[in-house]
Amino acid sequence: MPSPQVFNTTDGAQYTTSQGAPVAEPYAAGRIGRNGPLLLQDFHHIDLLAHFDRERIPERVVHAKGSGAHGVFEVTHDISDLTSAQIFAKVGTKVRATARFSTVGGESGSADTARDPRGFSVKLRTEEGNWDHVYNNTPVFFVRDPAKFPHFIHTQKRDPQTHLKDSDMFWDYLSQNPEAFHQVMILFGDRGVPDGYRFMHGYAGHTHKLVKANGDFVYAQFHYRCDQGTKWLPQDVATKLAGENPDYSTQDLFEAIDRKEFPSWTLSVQTMTVEQAEKFRYNILDLTKIWSHKDFPLRPVGKLTLNENAQNYFNEIEQIAFSPSHLVPGVEPTADPVLQSRLFSYADTQRHRLGANYGQLPVNAPLHLPANFQRDGPMSFHSQGSRPNYQSSI
Repeated sequence: MPSPQVFNTTDGAQYTTSQGAPVAEPYAAGRIGRNGPLLLQDFHHIDLLAHFDRERIPERVVHAKGSGAHGVFEVTHDISDLTSAQIFAKVGTKVRATARFSTVGGESGSADTARDPRGFSVKLRTEEGNWDHVYNNTPVFFVRDPAKFPHFIHTQKRDPQTHLKDSDMFWDYLSQNPEAFHQVMILFGDRGVPDGYRFMHGYAGHTHKLVKANGDFVYAQFHYRCDQGTKWLPQDVATKLAGENPDYSTQDLFEAIDRKEFPSWTLSVQTMTVEQAEKFRYNILDLTKIWSHKDFPLRPVGKLTLNENAQNYFNEIEQIAFSPSHLVPGVEPTADPVLQSRLFSYADTQRHRLGANYGQLPVNAPLHLPANFQRDGPMSFHSQGSRPNYQSSI
């Protein structure tokens, strides 16, 4: 007797195999007689188990625990005097956006309320391609030398012998690398544990270049300022929530959007001329330092509003792939060594997690299909048809 849900699903779908053939009973398995061994010819059962064995993909090596939502980014102020980026050509331009927020060091099942920096990433789908903002909720970071990054992250993970978190590793690293203490003072101050993802700012940290059509450029620091204001959790509350509701921030974001309390952030930019940078009192490409708002005031650019929850977390949030190398014309990286390393590493980790064709997944695909000479590879479903796969004169 077929299960009721086979024919009475809420969306009217009929239960099938992965190849679309109808199946009368999801729990059934082909056997020899009533109590005999299973049959290898039962494709439905074998395929079910084989797919289940492969459901999990590698989690992110950092920022594994996170949540996100979709929304819109609207340009509210004219900065066409700074950059030729088409998105800023007209006030009122709106583009689709997807944001993902996260902790840094914890695994996928770890607590949202850990004392840890928060990832703040946004994918803007512009007419000139995807522009990824791969930011944090603090304006600085622990390292300015990229070779130290794997060492530092290892101290955030588990001891290779005990498989336990070990604070001695963390503080041992910090004692040897004092450039980290700007970030440490923020992390262990009142701003160390945001009250959910809706009440925190986002910072590029890295210096970028905004470039005009004639090649002139200024240095830029981007900031997302939270329109809801900022809130922080005291340590005792954060610790209690870690045990009672480790998904606190994830739940708060989803339920707020479900209530139509849409969180928003104002994107602003600080700029510095080449001449100012050359005379500045320290290296403006140092990720452990900030620019004074008094000397380099924030200039508003636009507004990000998150107004739509994902329908499928895995497809739309877990599989989203951010990289600082995903830029648009008119926005360029600087020689910041940590940024330069991230340009490679972030895209490379997506190839590891999702495969060489991660950019073809719907959540990662640009508005307009790419036209280039990249072809084939695992799970390719857009290989550009009959277009030549080399620079052709035919």
